[in-house]
Amino acid sequence: MSFPALTPPLARALAERNYDSPTPVQLAVLAEDAADRDLLVSAQTGSGKTLAYGLAMARDLLGDAEQFAPAAAPLALIVAPTRELAMQVQRELAWLYGHAGGRVVSCVGGMDPRREQRELAAGAHIVVGTPGRLCDHLRRGRLDISELKAVVLDEADEMLNLGFREDMEFILETTPETRRTLLFSATFPRGIVALAKQYQQQAFRIEVAGDEGGHADIEYRAIRIAPADAEHAVVNVLRFYEAPSALVFCSTRDHVRHLQAALLERGFSVVALSGELTQNERTLALQSLRDGRARVCVATDVAARGIDLPSLDLVIHADLPNDAEVMQHRSGRTGRAGRKGTSVLLVPPARRRRAELLLNLAGVDAAWGTAPQADEIRKLDHARMKDVLFTEETTPDDQALAQALLAERSAEDIAAALARLYRARLPSPEDIIDPGERSGRPRDERGRDRFEGGDDRAAKPRSKSGKASSKHVMAEGSVWFRAAIGRRKNAEARWLLPMICRRGGIDKRDIGAIKIMDTTTEFEISAQAAESFAAKIKRPDKEDSIRIEPLGEAPQRSVPSEERSRAPRRESDNGDHRERRDERPREAREFKPRGKPSGERGPRFDDAPPFGKKKHRDKQARAEPSVTPWPVKGAPGKKTKKKKKHRG
Repeated sequence: MSFPALTPPLARALAERNYDSPTPVQLAVLAEDAADRDLLVSAQTGSGKTLAYGLAMARDLLGDAEQFAPAAAPLALIVAPTRELAMQVQRELAWLYGHAGGRVVSCVGGMDPRREQRELAAGAHIVVGTPGRLCDHLRRGRLDISELKAVVLDEADEMLNLGFREDMEFILETTPETRRTLLFSATFPRGIVALAKQYQQQAFRIEVAGDEGGHADIEYRAIRIAPADAEHAVVNVLRFYEAPSALVFCSTRDHVRHLQAALLERGFSVVALSGELTQNERTLALQSLRDGRARVCVATDVAARGIDLPSLDLVIHADLPNDAEVMQHRSGRTGRAGRKGTSVLLVPPARRRRAELLLNLAGVDAAWGTAPQADEIRKLDHARMKDVLFTEETTPDDQALAQALLAERSAEDIAAALARLYRARLPSPEDIIDPGERSGRPRDERGRDRFEGGDDRAAKPRSKSGKASSKHVMAEGSVWFRAAIGRRKNAEARWLLPMICRRGGIDKRDIGAIKIMDTTTEFEISAQAAESFAAKIKRPDKEDSIRIEPLGEAPQRSVPSEERSRAPRRESDNGDHRERRDERPREAREFKPRGKPSGERGPRFDDAPPFGKKKHRDKQARAEPSVTPWPVKGAPGKKTKKKKKHRG
């Protein structure tokens, strides 16, 4: 299906950009029923709505002419929620109306208002801006809207969410009543419906289903992760797909800063977008993404509004969105203009139900799985290396250099050096713990991998009956080592395990129990790997400075209960004075009297004074001085309250 009849300048612009077939929303706004009417359009991000309203208002702006008259007061006003979206719309309309001589000016926050004032004074056919900056120009008399023929509110629902309702109402009340109003929104909440009723006249309502719009070419994947493996999962997903451009969404500015620093440290070319950046910094970041100097962008939801990158093939939700609409806005950054895209949600166990609800509300079927492992990524690297290195033609200079190298080195040495150079430019994949690994295997098979971070006890395997076994699987032929880090410095088995494997060049199957104490951590290495492990940990490590050394002997192991006697528990900080139960046979116990030392017994129930008159109790207390009676009213050492005499 092709576009309806358009003026030659617009048809030529579309042909140059290879726009052959219109999207559903573009067909809907160009239909005869929608001509010359106010429009209330529901369309998702990425469905081609910018081009849709650009074509829809062409008849209002040009009429039957093919060229614009000299620029003066603007004929159309487009309001967008964010600076990035406004500037993106300005670029889209500039090439669409370029052959018709259209002049499109942007007015957005963060830019020089005096420059915008000069551009407005020079004349414009279309003005695109954010609500705050447009209201400022209107109040100062810099923006002449007396000739407006069309007003477009792009992503009106987002402008309501950002608190721009008063600004939108001010703009609509100021513009001429004869204008045509086009309102585009992803959804129709109450605020949008009320706005349409108040400022539109018999609006023609158009709704484009999400699966028919811009999300048909997006593949959704939900990845189960351990809560502490989110950062590693982002690294491995980026390395697995190797997309030309990727967008990683975070919920807060702090998370954006942290994740950007972590990816930069691992060797990714990454930029950040958040509300704390200046407009110049945001512009430079987006430009570096467009020209390929950066391949990853870490952003918040608001900052990423309006980002349109032609090569954006991957979106990662490092933090789950608040609702299904936000998820669709995020994912809509990819899968645009007929390209395929992938949207990956990282889902910790506590957020599993939330993720399923979001996907159901959005009407999306996601493929569930686990994060790519390091071995999978390395296999992909081998296949990609062949495609990257042997795609270009060999020049005579390349042949001469190859002959010189072959004269000095063997072909195997040259190939190995080439592989090293290729891998050196790639960030290393991370080892990720499978969140289903602990619960998906039988208990007797997963005992050795159970690590309780923050517990001084070694992890013990469990028998088929489910009871803790007293014999460890590595009790025979193992060597213990100590690392100079403990609970006080946030030592946890989830990151100690890969660190130990990396430092010693061993596999996690060679590691037995891990005991995390206050200042140190002791762990068990199998005998066959202990010698090489001890040699490798002596070398300095460039990534961390944690000292690891072998223990002189294995830590004291617990013995069966019938062979040990337990000393009374010390008085704890919380005031618990209870003693542990002695589990020895009664005849083997050594009973010690409690309370007073030997020869001086404490009070017993028989020593309690009989109930009677105070005179009798005092007499009994004086007659038996060797026995300490229960405290009674008026007894020596017992303070009694004296009644105060009231003076008249």
